[in-house]
Amino acid sequence: MPVVNTRVPILVHEFWEAFTRNGGGLFLRMRSFQKLSRRKDPLCHNSISPPQPKQSIHAHRGGAELGHAQPREGELDVIWLCRAPLAGGAGTQAVLRPRCLLRCACVGGTLRSNRESRGDTVMSDSGNAQSQDGESHGEDSTSRVTSPSVGNRVTVVLGAQWGDEGKGKVVDLLAQDADMVCRCQGGNNAGHTVVVDSVEYDFHLLPSGIINPKVTAFIGNGVVIHLPGLFEEAEKNLRKGKGLEGWENRLIISDRAHIVFDFHQAVDGVQEQERQQQAGKNLGTTKKGIGPVYSAKAARSGLRICDLLADFKDFSERFKNLASQYKSMYPSLEIDVDGELEKLKTYVDRIKPMVRDGVFFMHDALHGPPKKILVEGANAALLDIDFGTYPFVTSSNCTVGGVCTGLGMPPQNVGEVYGVVKAYTTRVGIGAFPTEQNNETGELLQTRGKEVGVTTGRKRRCGWLDLVLIKYAHMINGFTALALTKLDILDVLPEIKVCVAYKVDGETIPHFPANQEVLQKVEVQYDTLPGWKTDTSAARTFDELPENAKKYVSYIEDQLCVPGKTFTIARTHFSILGSLC
Repeated sequence: MPVVNTRVPILVHEFWEAFTRNGGGLFLRMRSFQKLSRRKDPLCHNSISPPQPKQSIHAHRGGAELGHAQPREGELDVIWLCRAPLAGGAGTQAVLRPRCLLRCACVGGTLRSNRESRGDTVMSDSGNAQSQDGESHGEDSTSRVTSPSVGNRVTVVLGAQWGDEGKGKVVDLLAQDADMVCRCQGGNNAGHTVVVDSVEYDFHLLPSGIINPKVTAFIGNGVVIHLPGLFEEAEKNLRKGKGLEGWENRLIISDRAHIVFDFHQAVDGVQEQERQQQAGKNLGTTKKGIGPVYSAKAARSGLRICDLLADFKDFSERFKNLASQYKSMYPSLEIDVDGELEKLKTYVDRIKPMVRDGVFFMHDALHGPPKKILVEGANAALLDIDFGTYPFVTSSNCTVGGVCTGLGMPPQNVGEVYGVVKAYTTRVGIGAFPTEQNNETGELLQTRGKEVGVTTGRKRRCGWLDLVLIKYAHMINGFTALALTKLDILDVLPEIKVCVAYKVDGETIPHFPANQEVLQKVEVQYDTLPGWKTDTSAARTFDELPENAKKYVSYIEDQLCVPGKTFTIARTHFSILGSLC
């Protein structure tokens, strides 16, 4: 890979806007640079002091002149990094791209351009522009190098706890001016409630943004679909109000999504029963067949939407083979093979108009006309199959990585990532819960918060806000902003506790334990904040909150160090504080 060495000062003719620490470097954002001219001085800015207006920033490239740059108005033109080891001990690596961004990143102790890693034109040691195929185009052509458009970026909404944080309400808020709302993982084990015009809609498989008649809803390849459940959900919500009228015309389904069959749900129940008998405890699954169908997907024996719409005879044979496999594993399992096949056949014509090649559909959405695209995460970070409190987790990746694999899109198209955080913590089912309150406080939170699972109907376990847990979720997801929900549930409490650290064997641990037995025995360290004893449910702006409620919100922001604005949603659809700008 060619190394770019420059010794060219960049004269900043306006002013530097801000600088923030990130990793091993210091990022300095500047509005624009005036010109690039020959300079023989050695690199002299390997320090943390930000350059002042009009100050030169030196980068070594053998003294060659790069000419003038014409950055577009409003773009971030320069990101300057320092406090990092320099390539060859002499200078930074950089690609100077007129009309585009100058971006550098610290990779393995060396400053590299992120353009270099994508196979775009970079500067060789000789000073010529050189593409990754080795062809030299000469220095003048460098000024004409432009970046291919990244396209539209998606805004992602993810749960930062154990689910039930209020993601559906946040999505519904953001979907009001969205063009497209997507589901990327999970199935009808999710449960989102949205209240519109005093009508409460419950969503499990459909993206909750479909309530907006102007939105196109997309179910990606990472979602597992129980077809009877999909249509039952739509029909149930249609009976409640007019919000879902015409839903079939605005729903798109990826042809690569796997199908949940009735026998998957039956297997889910049998497996839970066996766990209870063998180990004395189960996983607390929703018994919606999610685990078995993801297992079949990993075992390469699953069936997808594209299979259902192709040759039904071939589909039927594969279906029978799969049913036979489960029957051999669970002899007590009763499967009506012919009956389920007949039922599935009736859905072919109904879903055919909705099905698209998901990869091409997403690519067109990302690289077509400007669109506001929203991704609605199901479940939450601590239920992720890799990063959650295993084994008491779901069977999919419900963190930010699942967005790319579940929709068929590159990570460069991920934009804002909103982490939804309940003002206290809840969990459904069994598993470690360090801040759980098995006392009057827990009962009060459960009652006031109406903490009953949308999907299972089970009461949720309740406890204090756990910042160790949320910091861990932030490490994985890189939240750009937080949505704090159900703040008003805390209105009646004289004081509020917040978990700030875990101790194991008397020593504070710097991480979130992976092992359940360790997590079960952590000693929780709390900070205690004063309550506000005032009704906040009618508040519509941050300034309308009581002083102690403001301090509680600010305390969370300060502890988590998450950039961006925090807003909060109370129990109703319209109780929204702050903004998403």
